[in-house]
Amino acid sequence: MEFKLIIKKIHNELTAEEQVEFDRWYAESEKHRSYFKNVSENYRKPPGKIDVEKAYHKIIPRLTGRKTLLRYTAVAAAAVIAAIIAIPFFVQKENIETSVPVTKTESQIKIGTDKAVLTLDDGTRVALEKGSSYKSNNASSNGSELVYDPAGTPEPVITYNTLTIPRGGQFFITLADGTKVWLNSETELKYPVNFIKGKPRKVELVYGEAYFDVSPGSQHNGSTFLVTSQNQNIEVLGTEFNVRAYKSDSYIATTLVEGKVTVGHQDLIKELTPGNQSKLNLATHTIQISPVDIQDEISWKEGLFSFKNKTLEEIMLQLSRWYNVAIEIENTEAGRTKFNGVFNKNQHLENILLIIENTNEAKFEKIENKIIMK
Repeated sequence: MEFKLIIKKIHNELTAEEQVEFDRWYAESEKHRSYFKNVSENYRKPPGKIDVEKAYHKIIPRLTGRKTLLRYTAVAAAAVIAAIIAIPFFVQKENIETSVPVTKTESQIKIGTDKAVLTLDDGTRVALEKGSSYKSNNASSNGSELVYDPAGTPEPVITYNTLTIPRGGQFFITLADGTKVWLNSETELKYPVNFIKGKPRKVELVYGEAYFDVSPGSQHNGSTFLVTSQNQNIEVLGTEFNVRAYKSDSYIATTLVEGKVTVGHQDLIKELTPGNQSKLNLATHTIQISPVDIQDEISWKEGLFSFKNKTLEEIMLQLSRWYNVAIEIENTEAGRTKFNGVFNKNQHLENILLIIENTNEAKFEKIENKIIMK
């Protein structure tokens, strides 16, 4: 049922036909009745009187923790205001009014969480996850992050550790030089346990996605910070940027948030400025640079899925990594449909799928740990 019918019900504006549809929906489940009660109690203004820009600046930061560049129709803005207490997410299909959100339900498909596997230089593997702790002579973990000791005595030879984030996981690490790295699902980072003073600080994003907040070179005798990934090299003195290099991608995307970096591949070198993204085509060995919506690119580290003009196929791929679920797309036409929206990652997958279903663009069937899009 469309959300606008709930609004019309609150204002006693339903037609006879709409009243029948509303009554059918209302009688279907306690969940629907509870949702209507929440909306009724928290709704204050009719959609036509809502200042969309004002609502956007007031509500979206509450959902995301920081500003995004998404815009909503008046009805959609009303939906956010009315439902913000009732639910932890909002989504809108391009040019179509938002359907009724759903509340959290039990699921066999688990929500992603903090977890990783640490591989030491000698090959020892250590599982890191919420509720567990780890400590060595140069690092410690509380189960959500791994921190290396910057005060340790520098070794004359660099040794490396590897942090692997499985599907359904994420993790945060602070390197020995103070660089902070957020690691997304299905990602592997190889990095030095220690740094040699005056030498370049080099790490390898073996695959996956990582956000780097690099400790300035001025704090390390001017030494540069290097990130390599599948024959792409990024050189920086101190800045914030995101690198996406999944195995399934045909390109490597580097997005600069602030500062300045150079992106190199073979003899090709490009300079990035804030707000721009480079894409290295792994087949043609070319690099294209274009402006992007920064928040859309880095929202994953803030605990959000942000989809701006993304196809349903792209959306399902991201969901599959976070929820560690296999997704099969039978309806290829629906897979090309583009959506805009923001989802809180800390909710059950069924919630998100039901919102998408309510656009009538696709249907989903769950078989154990597999989702089929029909």
